[in-house]
Amino acid sequence: MNMSVLPKAGELVPPALRAARWSPGLRCALHSEIFADGCEASGAAVALALALDGLLTEDARSVLWVQDAPSLRLTGRPYRPGLSARLRDRVIHVAAAKPEDALFALEEGLRCRELACVIGEIAGNPRVLDFTASRRLSLAAEKHGVPLFLVRLDAARDLSSARMRWQVRAAPSLPPRWNAQAPGKPAWHAELFRTRTHTPGEWILRDDGQVLAAERLASAPGHGDLAAAAGGRSLAAS
Repeated sequence: MNMSVLPKAGELVPPALRAARWSPGLRCALHSEIFADGCEASGAAVALALALDGLLTEDARSVLWVQDAPSLRLTGRPYRPGLSARLRDRVIHVAAAKPEDALFALEEGLRCRELACVIGEIAGNPRVLDFTASRRLSLAAEKHGVPLFLVRLDAARDLSSARMRWQVRAAPSLPPRWNAQAPGKPAWHAELFRTRTHTPGEWILRDDGQVLAAERLASAPGHGDLAAAAGGRSLAAS
C-alpha cells in the first residue's frame, strides 16, 4: 500500500482504504492503545515491536518510556540489556507516581519533535484517563507528529480517541531450529479491534530477530488468510 495516500486527521477515510488489511511495515498510527494482561510483558513487547517495525529502523532519536507506579509494580522497569542494540541507549525512562503525572509526561513528550516516539504504561482504568485526556493525547501526537503507543495493563476497553486499539497476549513460540530445549522467539496473539484506517482482524505476530512477521488468523469471523513480513527490521531483543 502507498502510505502517502493515508488521510490526514479529520479527513474522511475512503472505503477502499478502510478495507485495507494491516500488515507489518505500514506506517504506524500516531496514537495506538495496546491492552494486555499485567502478569506478562506482552503489552510493552508489542509496543516495541510495532515501533521498531514502523519507525525506529532508521531513526536515531530518543524514545520516551513513561510508567505509572502500578504498572511499574506489575511489569518492572525496562531492562536495557534485553532491548535491541539500536534502542537500549536511546530510552529515556520516567517513573511517575500517579496516573496524572504519567499523562502529563506523555503529553509533554508528544510535544517534543526530538523524540522518535513515546511509549506509556498505565494500569487499570484511572478516572483521569477519560475520553478528554485521550483526545488531548491524540491531538498532541497529530500536531507534532510524534507517535504514541499507550499500553493499558489489566484495563477494560473504555472510551478512547486512539486511532488503533489492540488486545494482545502471549502466544506459543515456534520450536528453535537447532536446539529444541532452547526458548523460542517471542510470539503474540494480537487483535486489532478498533481502527480508523484498516479492517479489524487477528494475527499471530512473531519476532525472529530480523523481521516482524504476521500470520492473519483465518478463524477470525469475516477475515481472510494472510501472512506478511517486513524485511530488515529488527525488533525488541529476546
